[in-house]
Amino acid sequence: MQSSRRQFVRTLFVASQAMALTPWLGATSRAAETIATSAADAPLNFLLVGDWGRNGEPDQKAVATQMGLTGEKSRARFVISVGDNFYDNGVKSTSDSQWQTSFEQVYTAPSLQVPWYAILGNHDYHGNCDAQIEYGHTNARWRMPARYYLRSETVAPGITADFFYLDTTPMAKLDPGETAKHTDLHAQDVPQQVAWLEQALSASKAPWKIVIAHHPVYSGGVHGDTPYIIQHILPLLEKHGVQAYFNGHDHDLQHLHAGQVHFFCTGGGSKPRKSIKEIPQTRFGIGCSGFIAASLNADTLAVQLIDDQGKVLHVAEVPRQLS
Repeated sequence: MQSSRRQFVRTLFVASQAMALTPWLGATSRAAETIATSAADAPLNFLLVGDWGRNGEPDQKAVATQMGLTGEKSRARFVISVGDNFYDNGVKSTSDSQWQTSFEQVYTAPSLQVPWYAILGNHDYHGNCDAQIEYGHTNARWRMPARYYLRSETVAPGITADFFYLDTTPMAKLDPGETAKHTDLHAQDVPQQVAWLEQALSASKAPWKIVIAHHPVYSGGVHGDTPYIIQHILPLLEKHGVQAYFNGHDHDLQHLHAGQVHFFCTGGGSKPRKSIKEIPQTRFGIGCSGFIAASLNADTLAVQLIDDQGKVLHVAEVPRQLS
């Protein structure tokens, strides 16, 4: 009974939030139509997906179809991949067949022929990580210049957004069997990456600061929280006014909020996990396939969590100036 009541309260909260945003969403809940209503007000539209590369299995193709429709209506300028790009063991080289079967032959919609800014996930570490960096040298769509990097995007005249792309697998606590598969995990200098992030955040003058990672800070999914990130990365997010943190790893869709930061999980790119629980930071969570559509203007980041049928499950608005 207690569990049912909590679920009712959560459902009521989500429903009331959706009603509050009805003018922004428009009259329908179909992703391809709702995101388009905000395009004029949010010149920087983009998509985010994670945990996707499974040789075009049904769930992956369904998500790819809806991404294509949403990208077309919103005129998405780029796609962000939050890692675990190729299951189960990454890629072996730049000529690995999975580049075709899991990427090129799946995300075929014209709207998805935009830059894909990618990072590595733990399954990518099972293979050749450098090959994912090198693939971008010969493929204009795939962009992974390094294991972690910074990109600046123009939002509006005089308004920029800095995107900080991280490599979090070396920060995560992995079981011995998982660690044994990571060919170059221990060669990575985690303190150096943390120092880079602190310096880059400190130097950033952009009104918008958004962090992209594979592993979550907090999560109600199977993997749960990431202690190292809570201890070493979260304080930097709070100190330097990061508004949003996007991740994957858990195969679901989540929105969490703690302190000054909004956290979004977009790990539903192919094979979902149904198990998910509510934790203190939870604003919404569901175990299903899907992706995120984001619209960024001078003052607001609008985020939609969308399933593999194109239904908008949850909407959120993140203000530039956090109270």
